[in-house]
Amino acid sequence: MQISRKDVAWNFFATFFRAASTALLLPLILRLMPAEEVGLWTIFMSVTFIVSLFDFGFSSSFSRNITFIFSGVGELRQEGFTSPQKHGQVDYNLLKGAIGSMRWLYLRISLAVLFFLATAGTWYLSIILKNYGGDRQEAWLAWGILCLISAWNLYTLYYDALLVGRGMIKRSKQIIVLSQLLFLSVAVIMLLKGLGIVAIVASQLVYVLVARILARRTFFTKELRRNLKHASGCSRREVLQAVYPNALKIGITALGGILIQRSAVFIGSLYLPLTEIASYGLTRQILDILAGLAPIYVVTYFPLIAKCRVEGNIARIREIYVKGTFISVILFFTGAVLIYFLGDDALTIIRSETVLVPGSVFILGMMVTFLEMNHGAAGGVLLTKNEVPFFKPSIISGIATALLIYIFLSFTSLGLTGLFLAPLIVDIAYQSWKWPYEVIKDLKIKTLDISKMLKGPISFFTDLK
Repeated sequence: MQISRKDVAWNFFATFFRAASTALLLPLILRLMPAEEVGLWTIFMSVTFIVSLFDFGFSSSFSRNITFIFSGVGELRQEGFTSPQKHGQVDYNLLKGAIGSMRWLYLRISLAVLFFLATAGTWYLSIILKNYGGDRQEAWLAWGILCLISAWNLYTLYYDALLVGRGMIKRSKQIIVLSQLLFLSVAVIMLLKGLGIVAIVASQLVYVLVARILARRTFFTKELRRNLKHASGCSRREVLQAVYPNALKIGITALGGILIQRSAVFIGSLYLPLTEIASYGLTRQILDILAGLAPIYVVTYFPLIAKCRVEGNIARIREIYVKGTFISVILFFTGAVLIYFLGDDALTIIRSETVLVPGSVFILGMMVTFLEMNHGAAGGVLLTKNEVPFFKPSIISGIATALLIYIFLSFTSLGLTGLFLAPLIVDIAYQSWKWPYEVIKDLKIKTLDISKMLKGPISFFTDLK
């Protein structure tokens, strides 16, 4: 497996474009849609995060195990991994069994998602729409489309895990860019035709279909199809028993993360006007875009880090993590400062009805987002050990965050401030320092590594090859 700086550059570009495609739509969204509809869109976006919870960690677990298989292991384990086979040969029986298990599992997960959205999701939306001043029929149409797209997207999610697990980073990101271009084009046309929130939701269908078709063709090369055809495949139970424990832990971790990041929207929408929820959602979305871009260097190398774990090459992992951390800090705070000083002016220029949260609240949001980004990257490095040490603290933190938000909104006048203050208090208490510290211990990072790190970012930006 070879991951070069071109892969990093493509990952950065694709992540930026995926985020920017929505950001490029923001001027149209904020100009053509009233604040209440923007608030409803914010809730819809939070629903998509809830849907991602149904993956329950299987995507990253499968991706990591696909990496192990292409690294030459002949057996999948619940924790750790076996030594690679001679010459790192791929066990196609194991690979075929893993792919079959993914298809079997995701079909059932997608059906569960569709049922959940059609019942509990519809009930929740009916409560929100009681005080909605916009077109309710349009809102319900958008909701129906969102339910169907969410289920199909989850059913075909395993294609992403296959591409990333095999180390096909550049190609997978090129697929994302093309799909996002089509998404953006369709969304703009439909928004200009006055379709509002329906335009945004319906255009996602184009993205999902194109991305999945191209991913399938990319992964299943002629040679791979031939090898899989002659493979007998291993037991589905064998694969799922190896993947399930860590997937369960990652799923619990994801639940904690969603409670921390998204409970503010769901709880806040019951206490605050949709216009304030729109401001919160816009601010959080912009900061999350920044937090998705900043750690790209480390995230791109996750498959290689997993391979290095199998080979015992800790020095290479240490180099990637230290360099990537420095790059992420610089990128995040540079972007956050620019948003703080120029964000409101940019919104004024496009005549947006929705504004960012006030300056002091924005600073709280910036701190929360940075801490989540930093310990999230550290957690990703720890996951490459095929262990999940943070699943219990994550769910505890998520529950604590939701409770604090409820307390702040019910018994204080903090309002929007409480939506950011609650996760900040909880993160600082444990997760924000614990997992970076564990990585430092695991990789034996010394002060000397910090000085070496200063040279890395320069070569990263000037020596793409």
